[in-house]
Amino acid sequence: MNQHSPIKGRGSLIERATEIFDFQAALRGRAAPAVDVPADAPPPPPMFDPAPPAPAPVTSDEAPIFRAQAWTSPAQPVDRDRLTEAGFLVPGAPVTAMSEEFRLLKRGLLTHLQDNPRGNRILLCSPHSGEGKTFCAINLALSLAAEQDREILLVDADFGNPGIPETLGLQAGPGLMDALADPLVAIEDCVLRTDIPSLSVLPAGQRSHADTEYLASARTEMLLQRLTEGRPDRIIVFDSPPLLAASPAAVLASHVAVALLVVRADKTSESALREAAALLKGGAQVQLLLNAVRYTGGARRFGSYYGKGEAG
Repeated sequence: MNQHSPIKGRGSLIERATEIFDFQAALRGRAAPAVDVPADAPPPPPMFDPAPPAPAPVTSDEAPIFRAQAWTSPAQPVDRDRLTEAGFLVPGAPVTAMSEEFRLLKRGLLTHLQDNPRGNRILLCSPHSGEGKTFCAINLALSLAAEQDREILLVDADFGNPGIPETLGLQAGPGLMDALADPLVAIEDCVLRTDIPSLSVLPAGQRSHADTEYLASARTEMLLQRLTEGRPDRIIVFDSPPLLAASPAAVLASHVAVALLVVRADKTSESALREAAALLKGGAQVQLLLNAVRYTGGARRFGSYYGKGEAG
């Protein structure tokens, strides 16, 4: 059997270890013998990482907010003489009875459009042609354009008989129907800016035998969202074909918050009014706009107050 040499000395383990290892010398830094390190040996790993790793970037699941583009086409001058001759409102002109009527109309519309889930979109339609819907659409757009911090886009959606750009003295180009029919046409590029800073016009575009089908497609809502997304100050005013003569008006009503049904007080029959209103059911809120009303006797009339030249 192997013989083991007993550890000499008595006492505790610490006392015995002291006899073997000089702790006092270790504290003075000379207990351990020097070690020869080869020149090509790798450096020892650090006892701690002096530069902790940078935290991982925080990613957000929220998509960036889209904001509709600003119109970039050259501003065209509105023919104010033509507006005056045709009896339209004229920007900067003195207050008249008609301008006050449209002021009252737009005040109610602006209240209704506020936070409306259907967006800031208004449709002007009528049972038949010749009832003044285009006249009212242009005047409403001009009155709304006088508002502070608002952008108005007047859309000529009467594809069979477009005429808004010509009435305003503007040179028309591609329009709404072109953007609906061709995905390569950017609808923003079709918008005509005017020298009225807050008023722009979207022409009707090319004629199509499938205008109703295009308007009923999902692309219509997508394009309308692109025009107003992230811009609550933008209001779209549509001028549509007559309800009882063409189907696009009823389809457009499904894309707007308010449908103004324009009827002539001295022309539209009750049956035509009821039939036209029935075509708008299930869509926008329908409001009646009575045109060509004649006041008699002591009926209230606007405009004369501002003509007195007196401060209120």
